[in-house]
Amino acid sequence: MQLSIRDLVVNFPAPEGSILPALGPISTEVADGEFVCILGPSGCGKSTLVRVVAGLQKATNGGVWSDTQQITKPLPNVAMMFQDANLMPWRTVRDNIALPLELAGVALEQRYATVRRLLPQLNLDDFEMAYPGELSGGMAQRVALGRVMIQEPRVLLLDEPFGALDALTREKISLDLLKVWEQTKQTVLMVTHDINEAVLLSDRIIVLSQRPGIMVSDIRVDLPRPRLVDMVYTDAFVSLAKRVRKSIDLTPH
Repeated sequence: MQLSIRDLVVNFPAPEGSILPALGPISTEVADGEFVCILGPSGCGKSTLVRVVAGLQKATNGGVWSDTQQITKPLPNVAMMFQDANLMPWRTVRDNIALPLELAGVALEQRYATVRRLLPQLNLDDFEMAYPGELSGGMAQRVALGRVMIQEPRVLLLDEPFGALDALTREKISLDLLKVWEQTKQTVLMVTHDINEAVLLSDRIIVLSQRPGIMVSDIRVDLPRPRLVDMVYTDAFVSLAKRVRKSIDLTPH
């Protein structure tokens, strides 16, 4: 599914009736099956942007279109994953991942079979019957990712989903995400603060300015796929990371 962001502006009401500009204007396209990361200073509107795409935040001006449909409310083929896993502690890994299918009325045997096909891609083969309290933070986020992926969305929105994890766990789960995405080829829009993570995962990196966030860079990541963690030591990777860093450092404050 292609996303079209056209002259998007988001303002919020401020005290005493004034207006707080939060985002935009922004215009860009995200091609079907493209993986795009969004970086920028804290408070620049990254999360606001993906919330508009998710249909959870109204645009003040302009808007976002999925193919030819303007997004004004949550769509069934657009799924969002947040930083907090928000797992149900009384449900097993299997039942947490299967929840969207259960809510959709899918028969029990069918939803469990679907979960079992997904578990190896998430490195959760041996934890099907475990409970959230028995999982590490990284494993819990894999379960949350599985709960999103099992819906087979055409657009996947990720709002700093690995931000609370340590560096090594974050790296491992990022590679798990890539492994799943390379099979499904959804359109992905991901918010992150981690430059290396953005370069390792994405096809393009969009850098936003200080609030109100506007695009200051749109950087093509032309590294070969599949991406491997050893790529972070290559000259091409380091050069791209430096380019992104310079773009962020030059952002007006």
